[in-house]
Formats: sequence, structure tokens, C-alpha cells
Amino acid sequence: MGTERTYLKDAPEQSTEISKEVRDSVYDILSQIREEQDEAIRTLTAKFDGVELDEFRVTDEEIQDAHEQLTDEEKERIDYSIERVRDFAQAQKEAIDNDFEQEFGDGIRCGQRTLPVEAAGTYVPGGHFTHIATAPMSIVPARVAGVDRVITCTPPRPDGSANAYQLYAMDQSGADEIYKVGGAQAIGAMAYGTETIDAVDVVTGPGNVFVFEAKRQVFGEVDLDLLPGPTEVLIIADETADPELVALDLLSQAEHTETSQPVLITTDRELGERTLEEIESWLPQLETEETARKCWEQNGQVVLVEDDAEAATVADEYALEHVQIMTEDPRDMLSRISNYGGAFLGDNAPVSFGDKVTGPDHILPTHGTARFNGGCWISSYMKTVTHQELTPEGAAHLSDYAARISEMEGMHGHQLSAEYRPVTDD
Repeated sequence: MGTERTYLKDAPEQSTEISKEVRDSVYDILSQIREEQDEAIRTLTAKFDGVELDEFRVTDEEIQDAHEQLTDEEKERIDYSIERVRDFAQAQKEAIDNDFEQEFGDGIRCGQRTLPVEAAGTYVPGGHFTHIATAPMSIVPARVAGVDRVITCTPPRPDGSANAYQLYAMDQSGADEIYKVGGAQAIGAMAYGTETIDAVDVVTGPGNVFVFEAKRQVFGEVDLDLLPGPTEVLIIADETADPELVALDLLSQAEHTETSQPVLITTDRELGERTLEEIESWLPQLETEETARKCWEQNGQVVLVEDDAEAATVADEYALEHVQIMTEDPRDMLSRISNYGGAFLGDNAPVSFGDKVTGPDHILPTHGTARFNGGCWISSYMKTVTHQELTPEGAAHLSDYAARISEMEGMHGHQLSAEYRPVTDD
């Protein structure tokens, strides 16, 4: 990174390189799915999840059982999260509803339509935590976009069931089909199709390094939302910030996994030093201390910068997933930065709200890809297509231009196609 800065706590630069071992393993898994289809899913599920499953589609009875396992209060909390995600996705749809057709010269009409894909596949991770919110974050935007068929894959639990909280959220979010399939094999099944799972047009959702690599390898067979990896948070704070809140917000992301990246950029040395003290004070109180401590010790950084301008420059160099702005004027800082997946403004907008219930999608770019990519959103499930219609007068106007350009390119067929226009009824 180019800008000079002082580290109150530093960490080695994280590599975004996927190991050859992982790349090769994923390639083999995807090849097995292509060749053996359902039988490959059964074999790989037994190998990686330790579960023997004859049928991996979730039944209506399993979904009903999940509904019955949750309390009314638990269902209300999940329903409210789904409602907020749906409201935000609907606002996004209205913002991109910009189909048009207009004249671009006499007799030349061109237009644009934005259409949903026919089928979408979403992935909801399993693992150490119950990722409830990922279901609405991936399924609801597809439904609002108008996708005809939305399916979801999630890893089975040791007893062969799906997590009841996740299953309820998937069902309520609008999944048409739910499968107990995890990891790279789930991505391959959705991309290539099997006897049981019909292929989709786009695959979305976060996951571990094997899911990340599988999505990368199937791109082109299907479209993707993005390639999200371990979570990241970058907090920009000045002397007005509360070091205890800063510490808690850093640790809330550090508890995800020991490979997460929590970073603090501050213009105030005292704030940075007090935050370090607060982190050490809070770590023993966390039920997730082991993971959070490893993450913080290995990857945590506190960067001292001279002023707001330098803070913005450094933040854009990191280009991390979440940028939390805890300064006297958060909107001024927001206007200075451009490389982030999601921005959280002020002391009352922690990333934890956005992860669970605020409304904007939490599937966001990582590994510096916020330089050129945003997060999963309604457009991830849509495509923009164009059309054109010419009258004889319009064709007469363009004929010579198209023919001469084709001639310069050496494309004789194109030249003749252009020269034989316009066609009239005379």
C-alpha cells in the first residue's frame, strides 16, 4: 500500500491466493458431479459431512417440522428480517426499472429491457454458526426480481437434517426447492444439474474457501453474484468515537473466523490505544473468545493517520467488505471514499445490524474486490438486453457506414449484408 502510515498494531498482509491443493480438490469434486450426478452428491456428502443420504431434497414434512420447532417469537424475528430485506430489494427494483425505447436518428429505434433470469441457485452456509440471515439475503432479492425458480442448498447436520432456523428462513423467504447439499458439490450441482437438481442460471451466496473456489471454477457455466470470502471490517474513527464501541464492533467481525480481517483507521492516537485496551478487556468475556482472539492477534490492525484525507486514502487502498464510519461527520467521510461493499454511518449503525436485519444485502465483496464490485443485489438475478428496429430510411442511413467498416475489417459477408439494405416493399 502506497500511503505512509503508523501502525499501533500491525499484521501480515493477507494473501488472496487459493492453494493448488484446494483448486485441484474442487476441480475433482466438480468433475465427479458432472460425471456421476446424484451418486456423486451422495458419495461426497458421506465423505465431507459424514452423512448417508438417499434423498437430499428437503420434504414438505421437514419444512413443517421446522416451523413447529420455532417459537412464535423466533418466527416473528426472522419474518421481520425477511420483510426488511424485501422492502429494500423492492426499492432497488424500482430504482433500476428503466426500460426504454427511443429514436436514435430517423427510422432507427433502439431500446433496452431488464429481465430476470429463469432460475437461481442460492447457497446458505452451515458451519459453526447458524447463518439465518443469509437465507433472506440471497433468496428474497431473487423473488423480488421475478425469478421463476429459486433453489437453495445448505449442508446437512450430522443427523442428516437441515437446521430448523435456516429451514424456516429459507421457506419463508420463498425458496421453491431446498436441498441438503453443502460445499463445492452444492455449487457444482446447481451449476451443472443432476438427476434430482435441475441446473440454474446464476449461483449466489457466501461460503468457505471450497465454495469460493467452486464458484470461481463454474463461472461461465452460470453467472455469479460475486466471490465473497471471510468477513472484513474497516472502522474509521476519530477522537469523538467511543473506544469500547469500536472494540466491540471489531470483535463482532473477528468472531466469524480466525481468517477474518478487522482493521481500525484513526486520526487519534489515544482512541487507537484505548481501543487496544478495550479489546483485551472484552476478549475474555466473549463466548467466541478462541476464534476472535486468534483472528485479532493474527489479522487485526490499528492504523494511525494524519487527517481525514489520509484516512480516506488508506481506506480505499484496503477496499474492504464493510466500512464503519465513527467520526464527527460520517457523511463527509463517506463522500471521500469509494472502495467498500457496504458503509455503516455513525455510532448507531454497527455491521451487526446490517448482517442481520437492516435491509441492504450482507453478501458483499471481500479480498479488495470492492475496488470494482458491489455486493449481491436484485440486479444479480437480472440481465439487461437490448433491441433495435430500423425502417428503410434508417437502414439507408446506416448501410454505407456499416458496409465500409466491414470492408476495412475484411469481413466480406458483413459488407454484403449491409450493402443489400434497405429492403422495401416496392
